[in-house]
Amino acid sequence: MAGSLSICDQRSRLAKLLQTVNVAHLYQDDKTFVDKPTSKPPREVLNDFRNISTNTTVYGQLVTFLQEDFTGEGQELEAITLQNFNPEPAFLSNVTDPLVRAFAQTVHGFWTQLVRRTNSSALCGNSNRCESSLIPLNHTFVVPGGRFREQYYWDSFWIVEGLLESELYDIANATLQNFMDQLDTIGFIPNGGRIYYLDRSQLPVFIQMLHRYVTKELAWWDRERSVSVRSPFTNDKHKVYRYSVTNSAPRPESYLTDYTTANDPNLPSLNETQRAALYAELASGAESGWDYTARWFTHGPANATLRDLNVRRTIAVDLNSVLYGAHLALEDLYGNSNSTARSRHVAAANALRAGVLDLLWDEQKLAFYDFNLVTNARNQMLTAATFYPFWVGIIPDEVRGSAQAAYQAFSSIHLVLNRYNGTYPATFVDTSLQWDAPNTWPQHQYIALKALHRLPSNVSSGPLPSRPDGQSTFALLPPGQLGVSETELPGQPITATQNATATGAGADINLLNGTVTNGGNASTGSERWTAALERELANRYYASTFCSWYATGGSIPNLLPRRSDEELNITDSTSSSGHMFEKFSNLDIDSAGRGGEYTVQAGFGWTNGVLLWVTSNYGDVLTAPQCPSLLDGVAAAAVAARRGGRGRSGGSSSTSGGTRVMTSWPAFALSLIAATLSGLLI
Repeated sequence: MAGSLSICDQRSRLAKLLQTVNVAHLYQDDKTFVDKPTSKPPREVLNDFRNISTNTTVYGQLVTFLQEDFTGEGQELEAITLQNFNPEPAFLSNVTDPLVRAFAQTVHGFWTQLVRRTNSSALCGNSNRCESSLIPLNHTFVVPGGRFREQYYWDSFWIVEGLLESELYDIANATLQNFMDQLDTIGFIPNGGRIYYLDRSQLPVFIQMLHRYVTKELAWWDRERSVSVRSPFTNDKHKVYRYSVTNSAPRPESYLTDYTTANDPNLPSLNETQRAALYAELASGAESGWDYTARWFTHGPANATLRDLNVRRTIAVDLNSVLYGAHLALEDLYGNSNSTARSRHVAAANALRAGVLDLLWDEQKLAFYDFNLVTNARNQMLTAATFYPFWVGIIPDEVRGSAQAAYQAFSSIHLVLNRYNGTYPATFVDTSLQWDAPNTWPQHQYIALKALHRLPSNVSSGPLPSRPDGQSTFALLPPGQLGVSETELPGQPITATQNATATGAGADINLLNGTVTNGGNASTGSERWTAALERELANRYYASTFCSWYATGGSIPNLLPRRSDEELNITDSTSSSGHMFEKFSNLDIDSAGRGGEYTVQAGFGWTNGVLLWVTSNYGDVLTAPQCPSLLDGVAAAAVAARRGGRGRSGGSSSTSGGTRVMTSWPAFALSLIAATLSGLLI
């Protein structure tokens, strides 16, 4: 903030202000406060904060201070009307089922609720009359939705996919223009459109969206995130990439969450160096997009906490795959116009491909795994990232030369579709973290579908293999591929209190004759195994988005009546009109996902984008979903589990004017606030 205060004094007071408000937990979501512009010049705000005393009325003083010195979050952005919106885009003609078509058209209409532009009249700029965390953008963009009220990096890849299907070419172009502006002014694309994201990026998918300007982004990743690794398998040395944020403080948008993780009184205390390292790990996890998952634990999920994160010393499958694809994109861009530059990117792509295959590919388990620099070995946990190399064209020789190996590399998709009600999970372990089971994410289904489609024709013909007698699809997987035994897999509920059998043929509860539940119609002729999995996964994703929307009050006039209030009461949706969630449960397609640092978000940009892409590419094989009953107990149990992932410790609360005022407080919070205000803690 500006003013006559020295930079050192400004930072000291800002640190105290941020810590005091977040430890007081005056808002349900840590992000709320850091998204609020000030209503006064920065110096006045800091002076008003300094004048808060540490007496017994401290909470009332804080509430008054926030109400008088800050305005509403998100006011620097404004919704706009789409002038060229076509309610009947061409992709709808690909769809045969009337309900599938109607729902896709409904989702197409959601763009009108998510388009934003910078509200120039509310910007602080360089006026010194106020201060804001927003990074202003020159062009229109789409927000994911919910608490994510600004443009986000990797979300936008799948948003653009949907915008293109919706024929909103000007909005897609404007989104890319914003990223190009950031490359020009910042030098890289930050995680999101707030200044507190300026210490981290996200999966570099802009290069896949646009070939122009991408050399700048590649240069940043090469300079800031590359590392040289000698392979324990071949002794070859490879330049590969990792997520690694330089950060020594809690993330502003998740301040209390990070602060509590580092200062949990129930865990051993950390010294300043250890806390700084933990904060860097937490920020690096956010840069990965997978915040958080057992994938990043040093020694796997057993007895691990977020203090065991090992993101900065993990060579991630997805990151290195996307960067390989970036070099191929640049090779294509240069063509014959610059043979030197083209050769440079060909060489870089070949070198990175060699590193991915050497360090990350397991030819016995037929899957890609992250490489752990601490253990100098591959991790054992299979994740949805295993499909990224196939998506960008890294197809190992074992797969390229054998139809059986090709199937086994994708056999976990077959297992999921037969065994679970939903789509492919982020991992196969349930840790209550949002990037682990049972959560599934739209972009992973997109990647898996693209990967299946990328397989050569010589290994994708023939039908899906059949299970051995008396066994489940698990028996078709290479030994050890999932990293867990069959009995350790999350159970699929069949009633509110009972799961399907853990082993044997009965575990495949969704397997039908030639298809799966909510997997589309069985083919009447010969169907390649890859086409069968694509059809089933595309339908299952469609069912997950549709059924969770329908379970939260969605309806379509003259075609799909709204559920009864008795049913909608199960999902707390009697006053809702349908939600498109950011993530889903692969156990119950009526339900959103669970876990994470914030409540499940609705909107939702990448969900809508993938849904429209799926509809456009698989519309001829999509069938109307069969949604489970909300009254059979399974849905209620799933909702209860999801609510359990939202909880946060603290006292009871009342809400006034958007400020969450606590009425009882942990003793350690009281002492921390008093120490901060007294200048004893920064």
